[in-house]
Amino acid sequence: MLRNTTMVWAWPAKLLHWIAAIAILILLVHGWWMTHMAPRPDRLANYDWHAALGYDLLLLVILRMLWRWTNPVPTLPSDLQPWERMAARASHIGLCLLMLGASFTGWALAGTFRTPMTNDLFGLPMPQIVANQDRSMHDLFEQSHTISSYLLAALVVVHLAASLRHHFIKRNDVLRRMWFATGAPDASIDGAAAARKSGT
Repeated sequence: MLRNTTMVWAWPAKLLHWIAAIAILILLVHGWWMTHMAPRPDRLANYDWHAALGYDLLLLVILRMLWRWTNPVPTLPSDLQPWERMAARASHIGLCLLMLGASFTGWALAGTFRTPMTNDLFGLPMPQIVANQDRSMHDLFEQSHTISSYLLAALVVVHLAASLRHHFIKRNDVLRRMWFATGAPDASIDGAAAARKSGT
């Protein structure tokens, strides 16, 4: 299936989701490691690789957002409370904003080094949105990138916890339908949850 429906995510949406998730996890872990643990002589090479993956993640995030805007979005399970629906929408918006924020501040930061970092993982050149080696400018973008990355990490943890809650506690198909399983969603799970809610 190439397009989403109101019941299921299509495989392109799933692929974009999981590739982005893996890239974000790698960048968050690597970013912390390279700024706290990496030997100082090796840090420039790590920054360069980090920026390269960050460029590709930004393109992936933009592609994923375009896909979402041009496809139906599967509806949430019927047993969710209003606050859960609001939280789901808010967390999705927050994730999008923080992914873009971390990516763009990282992109700007890459242009403030003595040797700007201008290529993605495939060696393709990326235009620089900032080309200024002023130290105060570097510090501003570095701090902004750090803050947005930590906020993104925190929201990713919340997103993961909510997904596991849906799967193991509420026992609906929110997590399963984002996986590469075959077949239609199991409506009986949502029906069972609705029955528990009504006390039948």
